[in-house]
Amino acid sequence: MVTMDSDLRLRVGHPTQRILTGRVVRLLEGYPREVRVGQPVLVAVLTGASVVGLLMLLVRSLLSTGGGGGGARRGWKDLKKGPEFLVTPLRVRDTAGLLHEVELHGHLPQSALHPDDHVQLTLRRQPDADLPPRVERIVNVTTGQLLTPRTATVWSHLGPPLLLQALLGALLLAGVAACSVVTG
Repeated sequence: MVTMDSDLRLRVGHPTQRILTGRVVRLLEGYPREVRVGQPVLVAVLTGASVVGLLMLLVRSLLSTGGGGGGARRGWKDLKKGPEFLVTPLRVRDTAGLLHEVELHGHLPQSALHPDDHVQLTLRRQPDADLPPRVERIVNVTTGQLLTPRTATVWSHLGPPLLLQALLGALLLAGVAACSVVTG
């Protein structure tokens, strides 16, 4: 006996076009996926941040005799792991009657999409060709809403304080290198 779910799975395809227009058939159960953090990016950011961190530690030790070790820092393992984001498989039947599966990355308001809503999806291929395309933008024609799902990125995971510290460290290293070239 073939269940409805397995029957649907047999006939679901991945759309090849950039714009998909159709009706929402089903929002499947979401699951978490991790954003990969590239080691070269992480090494560059942590190197720059470490230069400023060491300089700040030196200034703190010269100005005060007490503690004040600063805030808790995330370690290499935590930063390398990357942020997780919600992936929700979405099934849409196009105007030709074909059933397509796409992935919705991030969160949307619960009332944003319902089965049988008429939608126009802007899609983007994923680096892994086996995965269905991901939704960049949704125009819900039924409700008149324009929806843009947002996910965590490597930059939001690292955070503005660490990125600012890394930028200052890179500028400091570049300044030291420029001075050594000029005076050398």
